[in-house]
Amino acid sequence: PKKYMEAFVPSPDGSADIFLDGIAARNRALNGDVVVVKVLPPEQWKVLYQNAVSGDINERTLANQMVPKAPDVIVEAHYNEDDEVIGKMKNVSLHDKGNELLLQVVFIFEQKHSRAASGFLKFLPNKNFAMFSPVDHRIPRVNLPLADCPADFVSRPGDYENTLFICRITHWPADNNFAEGRLAKTLGQAGEIEPETEGIMTEYDVDFSEFSEEVLNCLPQDLPWSIPAHELSRRRDLRKECVFTIDPATARDLDDALSCKQLSDGNFEVGVHIADVSYFVEEGSVLDQIAGKRATSVYLVQKVIPMLPRLLCEELCSLNPLTDRLTFSVIWKLSPEGKILSEWFGRTVICSCIKMSYDHAQSMIEAPDKHFSAEELPPCSPNHRIHEIQEAILDLHNIAKQLRAQRFEGGALQLNQVRQTRLQSGHLLYHQRVLVEEFMLLANMAAAHQIYRTFPELAILRRHPPPQSKMVDDLQEFCDQMGLDIDFNSSGGLHRSLNENLGKDEYAAARREVLTHMCSRAMQMASYFCTGALKDENSFHHYALNVPLYTHFTSPIRRYVDVIVHRLLAASLSELLYLHKLASHCNDRKTASKRVQELSSELFFAVFVKECGPLDSEAMVVGVLDQSFDVLVLRYGVQKRIYCNSLEGLKAVHFRKVGKRPEMTLVWEQGDPSKESTQQEISIFTLLDVQLKADGAPMKYSAVLKRPSAFV
Repeated sequence: PKKYMEAFVPSPDGSADIFLDGIAARNRALNGDVVVVKVLPPEQWKVLYQNAVSGDINERTLANQMVPKAPDVIVEAHYNEDDEVIGKMKNVSLHDKGNELLLQVVFIFEQKHSRAASGFLKFLPNKNFAMFSPVDHRIPRVNLPLADCPADFVSRPGDYENTLFICRITHWPADNNFAEGRLAKTLGQAGEIEPETEGIMTEYDVDFSEFSEEVLNCLPQDLPWSIPAHELSRRRDLRKECVFTIDPATARDLDDALSCKQLSDGNFEVGVHIADVSYFVEEGSVLDQIAGKRATSVYLVQKVIPMLPRLLCEELCSLNPLTDRLTFSVIWKLSPEGKILSEWFGRTVICSCIKMSYDHAQSMIEAPDKHFSAEELPPCSPNHRIHEIQEAILDLHNIAKQLRAQRFEGGALQLNQVRQTRLQSGHLLYHQRVLVEEFMLLANMAAAHQIYRTFPELAILRRHPPPQSKMVDDLQEFCDQMGLDIDFNSSGGLHRSLNENLGKDEYAAARREVLTHMCSRAMQMASYFCTGALKDENSFHHYALNVPLYTHFTSPIRRYVDVIVHRLLAASLSELLYLHKLASHCNDRKTASKRVQELSSELFFAVFVKECGPLDSEAMVVGVLDQSFDVLVLRYGVQKRIYCNSLEGLKAVHFRKVGKRPEMTLVWEQGDPSKESTQQEISIFTLLDVQLKADGAPMKYSAVLKRPSAFV
């Protein structure tokens, strides 16, 4: 993001990224675009200054911060190597004795970038156009007509120095570093939450408009709605069963419910019941088209941009307590150890007896012998005693522990990265949903096997390729050099070693977080695909979960893929090409959603720093470059880059690489001129004292290295 003259494309053979040198080589392509590239003649090849810059872990990946981190394990995908254009490059030898090939974009195969940007207007004297300067430096500066600018912009340009605008690129001549465009909207003052948020959503092509009357007319108009008798007669009736939801306390779109009862033989009947969104979203309707285009709900810090109208999300489909609701269920007979003895899929109707929060469920698990009173819990159905619900939760908890243990014993990987979820009283709060998660994973795997068994050419599944071999090799060499016994041979080996081999002192968790961050950069991205488009079943495998088949079935209110999976479970669907394109589109929207969610968190944290800072914290070094280093700020779970040229009192910087380990020596001037300067060593896992403080620019904050007291 800070080196807009450089760009990279991922290597189809899974090794290092391929360098595009300068704006001309990009040929007007923008971040995320699918491009056709031409290998330039060998005499134009360039050896990148990668060893000195990055320690091979590598600055290209650090610079490409557009790639977001997934909530559970993985980074989510822009593309995959099976795309037709990339596939044709597989016979090209991409590396020559460690040198990077130089390539040039010759064709933009698919424009993934929205060509919209937020930024600022710059007045150009004696010109009949103004210059637009995007906030995102990867986007070129844009010339736009003065007629698009505010009426008094020419006479009072200073009034608009801090005003945020949206511009759309309309034309970019091949021989010009500047694009041409039109001003689309005035957002408001830079540094304010809502204008900044709208800018982020527009750049990532998130449709946050209100749903049209035509879309809303696709939903039942007679409210309150009740299930028609003929629909009830076609479904398995589970309304008398003890079914309940467990969600965050603030959740309003409840799309999954659980049930559990012990059978006379000592086994358990466990059900996962998912809102039957496909009943209301008729294939081909205007509602279906808009849901397919949005493809996912987008969760910002302060609000949700829903995939479907709120009437459907929060009422018709939400599994609200004490209300009859249509569901798609998978019901298993499980042994107490979590072994599947039988499985049933089908359309059902339920009536949830209580809306539990994670805290309610956790309190029951922590106090299994306690008798909870009605006042301690949300309203509950009179048909089910609180003790019955508590027993079901305790049984589910015990089975979930068994399932979880079996998953990780079977070779699953979970890279738990610290994530901000909300700010409150200066503290970052985190949620775990282990109990619910295990049964959702089980349901997703069951749905994957069911639809692939029935529709081997039409199933939409989710694959996760193994990590990139070159980055893993470099990381293995680095860990060996650091004396860290990390097993990169399998997902299970990596999970075990990350949880066993990092010491037991107070900073073990921080070292694990730093190493997890480094491992995440080597991970490829999980993506949806249509099985008919990939012929090799081995490529269906999900590396992190270590399962052969996986899909998304459990969140149809917020993910369009789940709606399609519901339809596939119920009946045969359309042809292969449609489904393959649909899977690709859902990948794109999921990626954009993740990045918007991250940027929303960064936006609010920047406000937090501005209002509550400066904030002091210990930090652990994550990466070392030639003139800067990255740190994980332990108290707040954020990562920041510290630039050496901004450190007051720093006399010199010496960078070196010891094998795969990048190191840096900071030479500080002494407070007493008569004394010699003092040195400070910086390498990965080094502990430092930093301070987060607001910058002069709106919504920006910096991490400043606090000069060691011994050197002052």
